[in-house]
Amino acid sequence: MYDLNDYHYDLPDNLIAQQPVQQRDQSRLMRLCKNSGGVEHRHFYEIPKMLRPGDILVINNTQVVPGRLFGQKETGGQVELLLLEYSENSQDKQNENICVNKCLIKASKPSKPGTIIYFEEGLKATVLNNENGYYKVQFSCSGSFDKTLHRIGKMPVPPYIKRNPGSFSDFHEDNTSYQTVYAEKKGAIAAPTAGLHFTESLMNQIKQKGIDIAPVTLHVGYGSFAPVRSSDIRQHKIHSEIFDISENTAQKITEGKNQGRRIVAVGTTCVRTLEYASDKEGRLASGMGTCDLFIYPGYRFKIVDALITNFHLPKSTLIMLVSAFAGRKNILEAYSKAFENNYRFYSYGDAMFIE
Repeated sequence: MYDLNDYHYDLPDNLIAQQPVQQRDQSRLMRLCKNSGGVEHRHFYEIPKMLRPGDILVINNTQVVPGRLFGQKETGGQVELLLLEYSENSQDKQNENICVNKCLIKASKPSKPGTIIYFEEGLKATVLNNENGYYKVQFSCSGSFDKTLHRIGKMPVPPYIKRNPGSFSDFHEDNTSYQTVYAEKKGAIAAPTAGLHFTESLMNQIKQKGIDIAPVTLHVGYGSFAPVRSSDIRQHKIHSEIFDISENTAQKITEGKNQGRRIVAVGTTCVRTLEYASDKEGRLASGMGTCDLFIYPGYRFKIVDALITNFHLPKSTLIMLVSAFAGRKNILEAYSKAFENNYRFYSYGDAMFIE
């Protein structure tokens, strides 16, 4: 269970969802019993029926920043830039707003320190340094960097979702569809995709059923797409991401756990946050920090009882996490049934409810 190849499967390209379903909650939902391995084929709008009064539904309220930018160097060369760490903190300098962010830069040649990149609406970026392919970049503009970014930036959908850089329409719908309806706190460069299936109506139905909603924040980073290269998965070092748990959420979940209420996590980001910030007795601590918990089979869960998640990439840390939660054999058999029934995979794909 520690061999990387134990988490491999072959997925036909036509099952990789390139667009979301027209209505979020119309996506399909596979219900998986982690004890028996039994599977039911349902739809996401049925999720309120599957949740129980008294459950605590934990959501990740991070907001994806439109941090994919297309510009030009002074020489005219085309550049694609992706913000890796978002900060809107800026300082005024000679009638310009200045802020510094960590980025990836895609161009015909590596960008040297001092390289200037020009974007729409007067936004300018100056490369400060390059460390192992990660660039420190100073942005400057006459107005608010945050507002400028939200006007000209594109959503950083994953690389397996194909978009045409020259077509605005290819990106426009992502601005809303690649964001959860409960997104609040800016900082993610990838969506917590299990949450994309929820609508305002579904959230209201869930609350009316007597289910508590407990928000946490984990700003999903670029490391979510980083491949596992170690043949023994225990040698892999996972990325770290910033999290924030309020005192109210920590208290609600700790008390709920003590009362025997079911803790239902929406997405692997919530699982990692809750498990990282809890002690051996299942008490959840409030506060901010960075989470670098790598969950793979053999891990003993302290907080999470049920999980809503999408279908994940082979050999990824995410499929290892769900395998730890439901059993590797159960997950791979469930995925096989998903292939047979033409489920849609990955970020814009269908969902699973594991209980």
